Amino acid sequence: MRACCEFQVIDESDDWIVVDKPAPLVVHPANGKVEPTLLGGLEELLAYDIANGARLSILTRLDRETSGLVLVAKHAAAAREFSLQFQRREVEKSYLAVVHGWPEWEERRVEAAIARGGGRIWLRQVVDPAGRDCVTDFRTLRRFENALGKFAEVACFPETGRMHQIRVHLEHLGHPLVGDKIYGTDGSPYLEQMADGLSEESVAGLILPRHALHACLLAAQWGGTRLEWQSGLPADLTRFCGQ
Repeated sequence: MRACCEFQVIDESDDWIVVDKPAPLVVHPANGKVEPTLLGGLEELLAYDIANGARLSILTRLDRETSGLVLVAKHAAAAREFSLQFQRREVEKSYLAVVHGWPEWEERRVEAAIARGGGRIWLRQVVDPAGRDCVTDFRTLRRFENALGKFAEVACFPETGRMHQIRVHLEHLGHPLVGDKIYGTDGSPYLEQMADGLSEESVAGLILPRHALHACLLAAQWGGTRLEWQSGLPADLTRFCGQ
């Protein structure tokens, strides 16, 4: 753990490190904003390695509000090897999501291309046949209800790695992430947060202060051996799910 930038080291070798990133820690510096980042924390943690030639490459880039497992190569050869595995779709990735509503399906495969949607939020993606191929499998794990409504825990298995893929496909299915400021809304909560911060009314409408998505499993090959890392649902999502 780092005092200024808290994350948990899950596993480490001379070639790579796997960490559990909390929300809302950002992975890389962005928009000139001075704030703690995962990259900065890793550079502090691995200062000795870097002084002796290590070059960090973050290979699984999570959104600021997505928590969970991040794989980082310590040198160019490791980055190249893992990148080839990603290109061949050999890396296994699983996410846990908490969504609005009760899906009528137990399992669902979404093959829907996505592209930038334009508009006031430049990074927003939309389902668009003219976009890039995008495939995600979903499995409903549990449905539950509380005073705020009906919700479900859904396992997500992305085959491709497009920006906001899981979030876009869940919105497409009619079950957006709880707490998502871009998808499942008109985007005004995101714009409000970027401008002056969220109002109490917006926070109440979102239900959760961050979107409910967690990278829970990651598996890849290294040295001829399959390596698998797991991370349980974090405390904030566990509390909301009543577990």
